[in-house]
Amino acid sequence: MKNRKPLSLRVPQPRHRPGDMPDFTGMVVPEAGSVRRPDIGVRPHDIADLAYSLIRVLDSEHRAVGPWDPRLDPETLRRGLEAMLLTRAYDDRMYRAQRQGRTSFYMKSTGEEAVATAATFALERDDMCFPSYRQQGILIARGYPLLKMMCQVYSNAEDPLKGRQLPIMYSAKEYGFFSISGNLGTQFPQAVGWAMASAYKGDDRIAASWVGEGTTAEGDFHHACTFAAVYRAPVILNVVNNQWAISSFSGIAGGDDATFASRAIGYGLPGLRVDGNDFLAVYAATQWAAERARNNLGATLIELYTYRVEGHSTSDDPSRYRPQDEAKAWPLGDPIERLKNHLIRIGEWDETRHEAAHKAAVEQVRAADREASAIGTLGQAKPSVKTMFEDVYKEMPWHLRRQRQEMGV
Repeated sequence: MKNRKPLSLRVPQPRHRPGDMPDFTGMVVPEAGSVRRPDIGVRPHDIADLAYSLIRVLDSEHRAVGPWDPRLDPETLRRGLEAMLLTRAYDDRMYRAQRQGRTSFYMKSTGEEAVATAATFALERDDMCFPSYRQQGILIARGYPLLKMMCQVYSNAEDPLKGRQLPIMYSAKEYGFFSISGNLGTQFPQAVGWAMASAYKGDDRIAASWVGEGTTAEGDFHHACTFAAVYRAPVILNVVNNQWAISSFSGIAGGDDATFASRAIGYGLPGLRVDGNDFLAVYAATQWAAERARNNLGATLIELYTYRVEGHSTSDDPSRYRPQDEAKAWPLGDPIERLKNHLIRIGEWDETRHEAAHKAAVEQVRAADREASAIGTLGQAKPSVKTMFEDVYKEMPWHLRRQRQEMGV
């Protein structure tokens, strides 16, 4: 008989389960401003420590401190705050629309508004974004019409995607927003390929992409990192670590043993770990990575450390797998409140103006919803049947022309 211990598997467990008291005291949060900011030409292996730290700019007194402070002017900060307010108001309205049966599905980005908004502000208007399904803030920050977004959610007669996509899976080429895919991870290699093509053509546009931390366990993530590293593609690869991938926590994807930013090290890429609820930190890290890409120094992997406040989607009930008040205990706070308080501290904002901006965002969303709902909500006003014959062939073949004629459309 063998005198050996029986083998066993470890199954990672989250910190808290329903009914537990949330406790994040073991979470290491470096002081704002304490992380060094290297030159963009630094060799990736010389900044491996940045993948294990946390880049922060806003301190507990709402001051912008340290080398990563992007020193944005007050007007840009106000526009960033207003974009986040509008994103949250839009999310709230569309969530209620789903609960009222006016659409089938929705996904909110509550608590993660800075992830998309700040990055968009740091990118150029014509840089190409390859988002996941929680970066609606990109479109809002770039001024995409709320009416078009809502028509897509409602799949009505004015849906710009003609009813061919799941609600919230937007696509807007003219706004640098690549079609969202429900197959998680596909956007990472697509972004790398687009960036490689841009460089191959001698263009000056870069690409950026976003996936959740759970998606880093997919093969597409690793394929993208390999090509990005080998060919020095001008791309920013963002991993949004919001602690929960549907109902499984980040440890199932390996987050207990190493940071997601540290996965860059094995590929020879620079990895940055950033406070995703700090608008200034997200802006600064994106700006650094973008400058590196534009100077033909290659890709950067950024882990955006944040928290998913709401359910994964309207089909999810987070109370089944985490404490209901866990979001309130999250140590990094709320991105909107933090930027608001910073603007107040520097004398460029106040509570009265904030309340007015909030009301203006809510009214803007309501007005767009009234217009979209008048066109029709899900099942009330569908795109024309004739659109099923469009957008497949450059020249419609004879048999489709005949079918369309037979339908009288």
